[in-house]
Amino acid sequence: MGSLPQRSVRRIGLCLAAILAGGAARSEIDLSGNWFVAYHEDWIEVGTGPDIADFTGLPINDAARERALSWNPSLINQPERQCAQLPLDYTVFWTNFRIWKEIDPFTQRILAYRSHRQWGEEKQTVYMDGRPHPPVYAPHAYQGFSTGEWDGDKLKITTTHLKEGYSRRNGVPRSDRATIIVYYIRHDDHLTVARIVQDPDYLTEPLIHTTNYTQELQKEIPPWKCEIVTELVGQPEGFVPHYYPWKNPYADEFSEKYGIPREAALGGAETMYPDYIENDRE
Repeated sequence: MGSLPQRSVRRIGLCLAAILAGGAARSEIDLSGNWFVAYHEDWIEVGTGPDIADFTGLPINDAARERALSWNPSLINQPERQCAQLPLDYTVFWTNFRIWKEIDPFTQRILAYRSHRQWGEEKQTVYMDGRPHPPVYAPHAYQGFSTGEWDGDKLKITTTHLKEGYSRRNGVPRSDRATIIVYYIRHDDHLTVARIVQDPDYLTEPLIHTTNYTQELQKEIPPWKCEIVTELVGQPEGFVPHYYPWKNPYADEFSEKYGIPREAALGGAETMYPDYIENDRE
């Protein structure tokens, strides 16, 4: 990615400082257990999903915007996509998960953290033994390749080699060249998961998002049940729902509904900060 404006560097630094505030001393905290997402937070994101062409708060570039505007929500109704796996940086928004430790039987050191997510019964391994990430040409997967290290009492996870995915549930893309940094921050039976996406193809600045979970000692992660059914009829074989770029008939629906300037609704780093509103009033 290119260099960031000085104002953006300062603001990103302040945001990260607020998320990661704490001592630098190594202080490992047990993260094991069943964690259930707090659905009262960002309900639109975890529930029904955001509106078409709602890209507010996303530092996307023109390439991401063009691809997102070609997305048709009927795409996920296709039989081959109804039960498809999704990349872990996408499901972290809204699915419950279980995490446990893999311990070296001789040294009793943590070799890895492993997790099981309810959606798609996806598995993730976070290596804690200091191994490097593979070369860029190595295979990519929905769970990528993850390594972890302790930053004080916060677990920092760095993930690369992810298959292409989404940054928001309305078609905003995330490329397979992105690096995802996730912090697990535990406070008693509450867990904050802070996600930082660095994408040289679709973002002009890091995208930061947090999700909160609670630990439930009396609950288990239920099995994932997904039945493929015919949800759309009358479509020709091989049809892929889409809109031609910049011809999406619903591109202005969100901005008109809430009285938001179209430019702001379509996202971009320049629309994310208070001085955008100030300049818009001048």
